Amino acid sequence: MKQVTFTLSAALLGCAAIWQATDGGRAVTAEGARRVQIAENPVHVPPVSLETMDGSLQMWPAQGQPILLEFIYTTCPTICQTSGGDFAELRDHLTDKGLDVPMYSVSFDPVTDALPELQSYGEAHGASGQPWTIARPETDAVAGLLDLFRVTVIPDRWGGYQHNIAVLVINPNGEFAGAYDTRAFADIRSAVEAML
Repeated sequence: MKQVTFTLSAALLGCAAIWQATDGGRAVTAEGARRVQIAENPVHVPPVSLETMDGSLQMWPAQGQPILLEFIYTTCPTICQTSGGDFAELRDHLTDKGLDVPMYSVSFDPVTDALPELQSYGEAHGASGQPWTIARPETDAVAGLLDLFRVTVIPDRWGGYQHNIAVLVINPNGEFAGAYDTRAFADIRSAVEAML
């Protein structure tokens, strides 16, 4: 009987841990749980100055319209290049549906990613500045932005970074309100349409 009680207790504890880790069974992964929490608890985005790839400064986010963004570093040889291609496809998908949504690829390595690097990344991925631009914040704003948008950046041993990637949504009220897989075009379009 003790063995049965122990087994049932262990099973209940395991189920409770799974329930907690999957945000009540609504997400299969920790990233999925993060995305559910973001959607349910929008967070105000304070104004930030960004230097765009054309050298202009923009105060961001501009309220009154949804904004899509991703965090990158331009010298990334792998995931950022893939997500840049995905962002270009997303831009085309939204434009084909008549949605002109501001899109930003924001560098979290603004010291390395100077204006020539931003321009080169933009040219490589077909970002013309409208609706999609490549930008960098001031160095002292990076940590706060990464924390706000729940982006994890870990330096690797080769001068690069390991980091998570997603299409992040700022709603027209200037709140961080969504995170999506980079290829979830239909879901992102639905979210944008619901905000217009």
